Amino acid sequence: MIKGLLKISIGAGFFVGLLACNSMPASVSDELAAARLASIVNARSDEKKVRDRQRNPQQTLEFFGLKPGMTVAEVLPGAGWYTEIAAPYVGPDGAYYGVNYDDTMWVMFGFFSQAVIAERIASMNTFNEKVAAMSEQAPVAKGFALGRIPTEVKGTVDVVLMIRALHNLNRFEDQASTRTRGLSDVYQLLKPGGMVGVVQHRAPEEADDDWAAGQNGYLKTSAVIDMFESAGFEYIDSSEVNANQKDQPTIDDYVWRLPPSLRTEDKEAMQTIGESDRMTLKFKKP
Repeated sequence: MIKGLLKISIGAGFFVGLLACNSMPASVSDELAAARLASIVNARSDEKKVRDRQRNPQQTLEFFGLKPGMTVAEVLPGAGWYTEIAAPYVGPDGAYYGVNYDDTMWVMFGFFSQAVIAERIASMNTFNEKVAAMSEQAPVAKGFALGRIPTEVKGTVDVVLMIRALHNLNRFEDQASTRTRGLSDVYQLLKPGGMVGVVQHRAPEEADDDWAAGQNGYLKTSAVIDMFESAGFEYIDSSEVNANQKDQPTIDDYVWRLPPSLRTEDKEAMQTIGESDRMTLKFKKP
């Protein structure tokens, strides 16, 4: 549970801020918000924190503009690595939505059993319970899927997080317009002026277009910007916070050769590279 007092040095004195979100409205200062986020990041298990060096959660969420009290949607929250940080940070004055892939998309992968597909579709039914169990300062939470966005949620979201979620949407674009429909749903979720934060495995710009279409996990930065601009979003900014120059994939590579998946025989060499080179982009709904 993430709760307690935090002492923050300000000039020559000290300010003691209660981490409970009911003492931290959305108008909280940047300094106190940063301290709150740092406390949440540091309170997790060592197993989770070992990946912070390459995932940089505090810097990434700050770049995307998350603040306590916001309404946030996370596309493909999965096991909740980012949810465990972002949801308590939003706190009980905000709301947090888990957004799964469209129900029809799971069968397209071709390797999930019917039981696994049913489990993944049903996982959003208990998303609120999972968020509530993460912290005493949990926000109101709800889970649903692309393709069935609740009417009452449309136009209410401040920030949508798409962290390593875009390649599979693009992977089946030619087959079923999954990316086009997915980004349309993301657009509908957001308030005017709302932001989308994207972290995505990055392909070299000179890479073969067919190889870099998502099936190997990688997309080109230029292609991602084109996708969002075609969907009506405005490109705002990029950050190199999640870059890893050791990852130089070629046409024979796929992202799952790297940690944490390590689907390769040469695990030692892949551990040396580390997690993938990632673009970090920010878009706005006009």
